[in-house]
Amino acid sequence: MNARQFLLALAAGTALAGMAATGAVQGWVDVLDSPALASPLAARGLLNGLASAGDRIVAVGQRGHILWSDDRGANWQQAQVPVSSDLVAVAFPTPTQGWAVGHDGVILHTADAGKTWARQRDGRPDSADVPLLDVWFQDEHHGYAVGAFGTLLETGDGGTHWQSLQAASENPKKLHLYSVRGIAGQVWIAGEQGTLLKLDRAGSRFVAVPLPYQGTLFGVTGNEHAVIVHGLRGNVLRSTDGGASWQAVPTNLQVGITAATVDARGRILLASQAGHLLASSDAGATFAPISLERPFPAAAVLGVGSGRVLVAGPRGVQAQPLP
Repeated sequence: MNARQFLLALAAGTALAGMAATGAVQGWVDVLDSPALASPLAARGLLNGLASAGDRIVAVGQRGHILWSDDRGANWQQAQVPVSSDLVAVAFPTPTQGWAVGHDGVILHTADAGKTWARQRDGRPDSADVPLLDVWFQDEHHGYAVGAFGTLLETGDGGTHWQSLQAASENPKKLHLYSVRGIAGQVWIAGEQGTLLKLDRAGSRFVAVPLPYQGTLFGVTGNEHAVIVHGLRGNVLRSTDGGASWQAVPTNLQVGITAATVDARGRILLASQAGHLLASSDAGATFAPISLERPFPAAAVLGVGSGRVLVAGPRGVQAQPLP
């Protein structure tokens, strides 16, 4: 089970526990009403998302923890966060404007590069409280958030308002959606059971893209030359024609590939739940393993300058040197 699957399973358990606690534990306070607690151990706990805010690095994780670093991950400071819901993903379209998403349908916004955060949305009372699992913004106004049970949200005003696009997406089984990314002018969404959606701007719909693989996909990445999807059991698929055709890319892995990034040299990097790190210098046509002294299970990965990558996971954030 990878970190995002664990979080999804935990969400159901947390909801049931919360309902029980409401009636059984006097003084119980909803995580949506509890600001994240400051902790000297926050940087060593479960962290699920990484993003660059200009030269700053921002990480998000369990119990509403958000951390920021101005020295490429050597030292971390904890942000002020109004909820203690588990957070799963973070995105910065500009150096100052950022969004984080997570359990309980939470969407948070920052206007100061991650130091302080405000709630834009949660699951109460008229919104779904399912976990949100990824977020991506085209610019500081227009963005998307995706999550469990086919949840797909869009904003065109910087998150002041969010609207559901489930009715405008070809996902009739409401399969979980794990990743949303903009690649070479196109917006892609990847999810379970081989779900891959692509934005049809003319029709204002997310249309299903057929794949030769029906296993769960955890992410989508790429560049102007190719789109790459990755998922369970080391599976990677590549398209160079906008998703019309796909080719399997060997990885020699049998574990889930859970995270991806593009480094300062333009290489596509893939990271696994077991701590593997793969690199491609040919737009994803081939991947080669990177030798690591200490493999670090990955929920997120981020290139932070020449010769270095940050990997976030169950034990915080670790820097890995790159050849």
